[in-house]
Amino acid sequence: MAESGTLHDAFLNELRDAYDAEKQLTKALPKMAKAATSAVLREAFESHLEETRGHVDRLEQVMQGLGEKVRGKHCDGIEGIIEEGKSVMEEDFDETTMDACLIAAGQRAEHYEMAAYGTLVAWAKAMQHTDAAELLQETLNEEKAADEKLTSLAEGGINQNAAGSEEGSDKERAKGDSKDPSHVRAGHTK
Repeated sequence: MAESGTLHDAFLNELRDAYDAEKQLTKALPKMAKAATSAVLREAFESHLEETRGHVDRLEQVMQGLGEKVRGKHCDGIEGIIEEGKSVMEEDFDETTMDACLIAAGQRAEHYEMAAYGTLVAWAKAMQHTDAAELLQETLNEEKAADEKLTSLAEGGINQNAAGSEEGSDKERAKGDSKDPSHVRAGHTK
């Protein structure tokens, strides 16, 4: 019979998963920053990229502190979230709508990371890995702050601007020939 894994084993798996997720995000964040048209959104992505590099460093410290080799384990979850973000960036949205969509994609990643780091902190505390728990809590706090920043940008005008650009588009479509089938969607003439 195979030996059962322990919470410590699960903890190491999660650390390696988080490590790979952060590494993947260091490649995705510059693309999101480049796609952003809002200067404050671009700055938020660039700032979080620097934090993300720090997250990689902290995870390395945690693994080394536990006497473990620093290595990642492919994170399918963040890969899927990044792929969704890439497909959004390929859409033909107006600039403000693209910014709103980039915020949504960024928040998906933040929420995924907050769940992972919340678990890692709880497990580190349960196993009395005090130093690891403190480092991981620092990262969790930064992930929460990044999510709050994205929320404030969305609620502070980006979503409203995107909704306003939609209104303008609706008015332009309404001026078109209502008999043109390209203006009909879900049984309504626009």
